[in-house]
Amino acid sequence: MISAVFSLSESDRAFLAHELITSLEAGNDDDSEAAWNDEIDRRIKEIDQGHISCQPLDESLRAIRQRLNAHSKSS
Repeated sequence: MISAVFSLSESDRAFLAHELITSLEAGNDDDSEAAWNDEIDRRIKEIDQGHISCQPLDESLRAIRQRLNAHSKSS
């Protein structure tokens, strides 16, 4: 079955992938979505009130990579 999928055209595989992902997302429960919305609202308030600050994604990724590299060198 997998080989049949890989023999599909790129656009057909993309469509199939989208449909599969959508089918998984349909299983999300309302409680989970409500909890995520509450978390998003809480984080927005923290930013708006100045309790936390944001930084550009490239800076965040650079810092994460540095920490991972430092950790892997110490292992």
